Amino acid sequence: MKTIMSRSPHESSFSFSRRHFQRIIAKVEQAAGKRNAGDGDGDGDDDSIHLTPASSKPDPNLPRRRAGAVARIKSAFSHAVSIRAGRSGRNGGLGSRVIGTLFGPRRGHVRFAFQVDPRAGPAFLVELAMPTTSLVKEMASGLVRIALECERGGVNSGLKLVEELTWRAYCNGKKCGYAVRRECGATDWRVLRAVEPVSMGAGMLPPAKEGGEGEGEIMYMRARFERVVGSKDSEAFYMMNPDGNGGPELSIYLLRA
Repeated sequence: MKTIMSRSPHESSFSFSRRHFQRIIAKVEQAAGKRNAGDGDGDGDDDSIHLTPASSKPDPNLPRRRAGAVARIKSAFSHAVSIRAGRSGRNGGLGSRVIGTLFGPRRGHVRFAFQVDPRAGPAFLVELAMPTTSLVKEMASGLVRIALECERGGVNSGLKLVEELTWRAYCNGKKCGYAVRRECGATDWRVLRAVEPVSMGAGMLPPAKEGGEGEGEIMYMRARFERVVGSKDSEAFYMMNPDGNGGPELSIYLLRA
């Protein structure tokens, strides 16, 4: 009796997909680690400036000039902060804490959205080619990692990472087609408005259309996420557990490579 040791093409493809999925996660977390390590650099630097007067005679106007210089520095700093805050508000920028909602019809594809505020429009909304029922089965395992990868450069080279249009999608190491960024339509708004009071939880919403013409009931899961920015080309979103015990059950990685 002969034993067949060679792997099937499906197994080889799955192995490559899993290795590529792990590289995506490693790149995102490595970039985030470097950023966190760099936040503490330069704490011991001495930024004071020592001025040597031209003569030993004290200048009576020196305190007034110093006060004027400090006031100008504070004014310039406040102006820069206000400009940056205004730009972030206009662009719908995400902070370090966001609200994430995964939802989709039972017989349709899954979508997920990130919002700064429950009443605000989603700053990031994508639809995966992955069926909603398949994601539910993956979540039954207790840990889900979704990685989205897009191409660097091209026509959309000036876009922010969350503004990219098309992504290659992976779920727990398995390639699951593509994800496409979409505008928030009437169906999406209906779901987000319905779950607006929910801070964390999962459930079902009635179908959008009666008489079986729709895609069935809407399944959803909603939670708060911690956003970690590694660089302009890598971000990670970790679901926050309210009790603070255990690791995140759901992690979403964005990478531009």
